[in-house]
Amino acid sequence: MDAEALESFRQFVDSRSSALLRTAVLLSGGDRHAGEDLLQNALAKAAGRWHRIDEPEAYVRQVLYRQQISRWRLKWRRREVSVAEPPEPGAERDAASAAELRVVMRAALSRLTARQRTVLVLRYFEDLPEADVARLLGCSVGTVRSTTHRSLARLRSLAPELAALGPADAEQPPSRDFSPVEVRP
Repeated sequence: MDAEALESFRQFVDSRSSALLRTAVLLSGGDRHAGEDLLQNALAKAAGRWHRIDEPEAYVRQVLYRQQISRWRLKWRRREVSVAEPPEPGAERDAASAAELRVVMRAALSRLTARQRTVLVLRYFEDLPEADVARLLGCSVGTVRSTTHRSLARLRSLAPELAALGPADAEQPPSRDFSPVEVRP
């Protein structure tokens, strides 16, 4: 890599690594160390092809998703972490209860399968339409829909206290590509 490309790569890493790390941590189930490893591997792959990449962030995100897909296809399973007592739900919606909800969400996400977690991150954190998620994961739109439905149901059963995040309509998050159909007589 020449000096100009090296400087361009460094500027990209400086400016976008925190956002990319958040995505990597979410993809790895809230495990910061696994997220850092995931991001480091993605950046290493990008560095090797830096002079040929038109959209660096899109490229690195795609590498993150595909590496996570490869991880969930491995035969070994990650051990579940058990705790002595479940967290108590917060009574007020203040900073402490918001932090507690984040901890509960992270714990619930870590108990989902890697595939379920990846679909939820792509759909709701990255706000990608179902078709884009299907293309990234190499599956059909129907598979994305059914996986999203099962993932949300499992997330609700793992952490019912997440209902405190919002009104009753939070149970079914709106899809970006849903548009109501007008019925005419």
